[in-house]
Amino acid sequence: MAVLRQQSAMENRHGPLTVVQLPCLQDNYAFLLKDEGSGTVATVDTPDADAIGAALNERGWGLDLILNTHWHPDHTGGNEALKARFGAHIVGPAGEDDRIPGRDRAVVDGDQVAFGGLNAQVLETPGHTKGHIVFHFADQKVGFVGDTLFSLGCGRLFEGTPAQMWTSLGKLRAMPPETVLYCAHEYTAANAKFALSLEPDHAPLKERAAEIERLRAEGQPTVPMTLSQELQTNPFLRADDPALAASVGLRGAAPTDVFADVRRRKDEF
Repeated sequence: MAVLRQQSAMENRHGPLTVVQLPCLQDNYAFLLKDEGSGTVATVDTPDADAIGAALNERGWGLDLILNTHWHPDHTGGNEALKARFGAHIVGPAGEDDRIPGRDRAVVDGDQVAFGGLNAQVLETPGHTKGHIVFHFADQKVGFVGDTLFSLGCGRLFEGTPAQMWTSLGKLRAMPPETVLYCAHEYTAANAKFALSLEPDHAPLKERAAEIERLRAEGQPTVPMTLSQELQTNPFLRADDPALAASVGLRGAAPTDVFADVRRRKDEF
């Protein structure tokens, strides 16, 4: 965690979409988005209003839109302060009821959220919470997945079932493999250790784990990742892979049962 606090913000360009990845709290990321065509600015989740406000001021940006993935306080804690300061419009999942502070618009699966000249599709991905959503900028091949998917991991099932989460992950697996995924926590090193405990001889996983170790030793983030990387190495996306099922002693089992077993193992790891 000390390494993460030493990280500075990282900026990536995806065509007209600029993404500033901002470390917050102990291991969260906030993502500042700018549509370069219109100058419209958003943040995906609000872990720390002060850190987000400082990053916006440093760049001379306002804040037009807050996109919340789910209700947990380390994702919505800065909503009201940032709304009061910048006048941002808050979009959040309808399935979280009234637990999104300051929400102006409730969205459901299939809705589109206009962001300047760009559009984000809303995907409902219950499991971590009952109303969790993902924002998919399909034209830019970018997804903001909150706590549904992590690099080499997935969210703990606080409010959903294994079957719900496996279905939710199926929506992410259906995205183009080159999609760049921004998840909300720097958990990858710990997730790699767990994944290797299941499949210590899985060559792509071993190679990726070595790269993760190098990045963290240099104080670099392991986020974002590509879907293609995750499809190869993330055990939670591979519950229908016979090799993974065999490695956990569930050869021939239904993918939902394999997923549930892997999630249980991670909870106890």
